[in-house]
Amino acid sequence: MTDITPSWTLPASALLLIAAAAIALLLLLIIRFRLHAFIALVTVSVITALVAGIAPADLITVLYDGFGSTLASVALLVGLGAMLGRMLELSGGAQVLTDALIRAFGEKRAPLALGVTSLLFGFPIFFDAGLVVMLPIIFTVARRLGGSLLLYAFPAALAFSAMHIFVPPHPGPVAASGLLEANVGLVLIFGLIVAIPTWYLCGYLFGIFIGKRVDVPVPTILTGGRNEEFKDFASAPRLSTVIFLLALPLVLIFLNTGLNFAGQAGWIDVETTLVTVLRMLGETPIALLITVFAAMWLLGWRKRKSSTMVENIVDSALGPVCSIILITGAGGMFGGVLRASGIGDSIADSLAALGLPVIVAGFIIAAIVRVAQGSATVALTTAAALMQPVVVGNPDFSSLQVVAIVLALAAGSVFASHVNDSGFWLVSRFFGMDTKTTLKTWTVAQALLGVVGFAFSFALYGIASLV
Repeated sequence: MTDITPSWTLPASALLLIAAAAIALLLLLIIRFRLHAFIALVTVSVITALVAGIAPADLITVLYDGFGSTLASVALLVGLGAMLGRMLELSGGAQVLTDALIRAFGEKRAPLALGVTSLLFGFPIFFDAGLVVMLPIIFTVARRLGGSLLLYAFPAALAFSAMHIFVPPHPGPVAASGLLEANVGLVLIFGLIVAIPTWYLCGYLFGIFIGKRVDVPVPTILTGGRNEEFKDFASAPRLSTVIFLLALPLVLIFLNTGLNFAGQAGWIDVETTLVTVLRMLGETPIALLITVFAAMWLLGWRKRKSSTMVENIVDSALGPVCSIILITGAGGMFGGVLRASGIGDSIADSLAALGLPVIVAGFIIAAIVRVAQGSATVALTTAAALMQPVVVGNPDFSSLQVVAIVLALAAGSVFASHVNDSGFWLVSRFFGMDTKTTLKTWTVAQALLGVVGFAFSFALYGIASLV
């Protein structure tokens, strides 16, 4: 991102007031005046940037940086994932896997089955990519069994979120581990120990709770209302074919993250030609692209479906998700404006001087920076950088205590996803929820994930102090 500083320096209190006013204005425009979220986000981003001191000459650069950096990842993942989901939906593949899951777990345990599957998928695959791949399965289960979509979607979505924020080789915990010189192997082990019960309480149990109280119908985002046109594409593929298509991106992405992890540990040379090629194949967009080609072959061409039909099916997947992509990009723009204003760094510096215990201060800093500017990764790395002088080389902290501090920072960085977080809009639009409903459900779930994750991390810290 381009390094642009505001024209004037404001105190942390003023920056916090600007951020709060911007968020309040955004919610007012969307909820009260029913302004389209994309227009509201762009409008508030422009106003906030100017009020925070971004020079008019730099305004467009800041907006483009936030919007473009978000779209660079989201557009490819959502577009390719929607194509894969569309083919699984129309071929009957999603129904085949749904039937298998229900036979294995039973109807009453379908949310648990989706959550456990997402935990496994979430080990190497990022939150947004994993959620997009799982959507056709979630939607098919919800349509078959009935009830609110949240009953099935939240256990899966929170599983991806928990794994993404707590467990290496995801970038956030790896970066924090590097900054605080924590043992990445221990972070991996104890990250799982924290992530799994945290998900069970905040993803599975809360998902069941909220799913019985908030009725969200299954959206038609993957069907596009054109199922009848493509009824000849249905082929009821084998279960093994569906599992292969879902596992293929998982294996490829795991190859990439595993090789990166091995390179950081010094086990291999990541610059060799073979390793570089293998890492490229495991980059999320490339892995999804390969999987889309595999789906086109296995579900289409191999079944003697015409190339025109296959082309029309993948094309029909893009229209419904264009709004999601643009709104998510605008959410990234708003978060980028808040980051460029310096609000996160200013608040973090002020909080660091309060003299709280390191693990508590780190959690609070990460949580407030997350709420202020939206990005979990920025919140985690900011908090870790501030804690670095206190933690690194300090004989008062054992290896396990440092691990607990890393996990506490991770918990803070996932706290209360809301309108300045691009992931908030991804969930809102894919699940077909309005902004108010998303705040009442997803934001609360993410807040619980942060608080419960911190509680487990703090308990680990206490146990480590006694050892």
